[in-house]
Amino acid sequence: MTVTPSYVPPKSTQPKPEVPKWVPPEPTKEDIDWAKLRTIELSLLDSPDPAVVQKLVETTKAAIKEDGFLYLTNYGVSLEDLHRQFDLAQYMHANISPEDKEKLLWDPSKGTFAGWKPRHGWKREAGKYDGIEQFNFYEPQFKDYDLLPKCILPFMDEVTSFCNYLTTVVNRRLLTLLSRVLEMPDDTLWDTVQSRNGPVGDGYFRHALFYPLDSDQRVQRKDVRMYGHCDYGTTTMLFSVPVTALQIWSSKDNKWRYVKYNPGSLVINLGETLEVISGGHFRATLHKVAQPPEDQAGCERLSIVLFNASKADMRLQPFTHSPLIQREGFMMSSGVFREYKRLLDAGAPVPTNKEWREAQVSTRVQVAPEEKSGGVKYINGVKYGEDTFHGVKVLMPV
Repeated sequence: MTVTPSYVPPKSTQPKPEVPKWVPPEPTKEDIDWAKLRTIELSLLDSPDPAVVQKLVETTKAAIKEDGFLYLTNYGVSLEDLHRQFDLAQYMHANISPEDKEKLLWDPSKGTFAGWKPRHGWKREAGKYDGIEQFNFYEPQFKDYDLLPKCILPFMDEVTSFCNYLTTVVNRRLLTLLSRVLEMPDDTLWDTVQSRNGPVGDGYFRHALFYPLDSDQRVQRKDVRMYGHCDYGTTTMLFSVPVTALQIWSSKDNKWRYVKYNPGSLVINLGETLEVISGGHFRATLHKVAQPPEDQAGCERLSIVLFNASKADMRLQPFTHSPLIQREGFMMSSGVFREYKRLLDAGAPVPTNKEWREAQVSTRVQVAPEEKSGGVKYINGVKYGEDTFHGVKVLMPV
């Protein structure tokens, strides 16, 4: 069996500005009830032993069915090469000019997060302070360097190469595992669902910096940095960072739990696309970014994330030809899939993937659950906020 090559950064032929090293903050020492996530060692997919590969598939199946999140390790990127990307993200945030911030200001009302997000909310117009800055790289940013901060231009060969590897090697292999869980040919999800145009397809790559909040800001935001949500694409690749803030929702006991720092690993969560495709066997899991523990409350949290997306013109429906679905049926406990199936059973059109993601980005992004357009609902004693996009109801716990 062929062993998948590791990531090799591009060799630069031109001199570049010196980039200070990112120094990871100290992990929290507080006693925390962590989320219990399974670890998938991706290199085992290359094992010549079929039993090893089958065990990997079974572990993946359990992780995505019960948790919706997992750690991905040994995926081909060294810690040194990963930290170089954090060096570049830190450099970009430290050196982007006021002129570029104004010129590249994002406009989510157009349906994407492309460009520069300032620290004042999730619309183009300044809103309430949230202390989060971002730059989001979509396909146009990789094609037209006028859409990028000047400070990052000398390093775009590295950013592009890194995104290409994550998309075409890491994510493709992850989708191979998920295709095997569905008991379908290895490239099923890669060939039929995943968008593949350019380094990020129809998805995007994010450099984010969370600045610490003062006591008044924490009270105003109720110790939440980003409200609970599910991602709408295929897979999301979050690089594990030392400042503890990511939380996932457990429907088993209706609690939010922090995700523990796992140096060098990817924290993978599955998007709504795969929940629908799998007939509810894969879970798009609610997650949010919360205030860090007290011993990290004054730390800046630097984050890099790749959001993988499905093909824009595809209208989602379950893969009923999957042997897993044919044998076990649909899993109707999953929210978004249940809503999609309701539309399909009624003969109503479901939105395209492009319509689905643009509706979420442009209208109700990062609104507190209790302020959702559909009001508050109680389900099994739990309080939820409700939104509706293209006839599909979306519930978020308050």
